[in-house]
Amino acid sequence: MTATAINPARLIEELEANEEVLLALEANGDIAELLRTIDVHFKGPQDAIENVAEDAQGLGFRFIDFGEFEDGDWAADLQVDGPVTRPALTALITRALEIELSHDVEFDGWGCAAETGPTT
Repeated sequence: MTATAINPARLIEELEANEEVLLALEANGDIAELLRTIDVHFKGPQDAIENVAEDAQGLGFRFIDFGEFEDGDWAADLQVDGPVTRPALTALITRALEIELSHDVEFDGWGCAAETGPTT
């Protein structure tokens, strides 16, 4: 199996969409360098989603749960721990888009809670 290259325009689109999320986190006092749990979502046909869940650990994620959409697509909710700096998110989204291509699913975004550090 040969690797398919990520569409550069798609990567740019995803990274630009991150800016809104990062600004919202910053507005809530987030310290991007702090490690936290990041939720990553994929959707697609049931068999492809089951393959993502089965491969999650080898892909660097923890499988959390399945979901089902009204249109019949399934979702796999995965998690990974890390910071949400721009370089870290670029790496995370690149990895997610690679999974999208290798597993014939759709990367459906990421999310996390703001981490403000210890209160003094």
